[in-house]
Amino acid sequence: MHSALFYRPGQPLSLPELSAARLDGHVIEVGEGFMPVDTVESAADRAVSIADLLPPRTAASGHSAAWVHGASDQPPRVHHATRINRSRPRTYSSTRIVYHEHRLDANDVQLIGGVAVTTPLCTATTLLFELACTGGDDRWLRGLLSALPRLDGELRAHVEPISRRPGIRAAKQLLARMLADQEVVTR
Repeated sequence: MHSALFYRPGQPLSLPELSAARLDGHVIEVGEGFMPVDTVESAADRAVSIADLLPPRTAASGHSAAWVHGASDQPPRVHHATRINRSRPRTYSSTRIVYHEHRLDANDVQLIGGVAVTTPLCTATTLLFELACTGGDDRWLRGLLSALPRLDGELRAHVEPISRRPGIRAAKQLLARMLADQEVVTR
């Protein structure tokens, strides 16, 4: 979509004006912005909508990347960003962003709408290990796997050879269970 059709509050319309236009049915809310109601929301639109939230030299990751890739209709309440640059920023603090310090490899990042986002495989791997180590809601990983049907095979092939990583046994068990559940549902 052309950037002139994506509206951020204050550029050129204020948040109250955009909210009124949403109530009147002229625009829809996409992440941190708005777009005309008769346009189709894409991954690029979702990525552009959170671009201003991401710290410099970071990529959208975790739940945010899953949302950009189509795992859910609604964005996460708190976005995730991971460092892609060699140098570390001084400090970053925000209630809207969880900043991850480890640096991503170049092949784990892609540009979507000009915004750095982790690849679907990197995103799925991150979500899988997060679930295996901390538990919690698996809807983001399940949503990502159903939005991108080929990803389940890629994820399995990527995780299977890993032998030494914290949580690998639990991650493999969880992935096997999720893929078995998904296979039952698709039959």
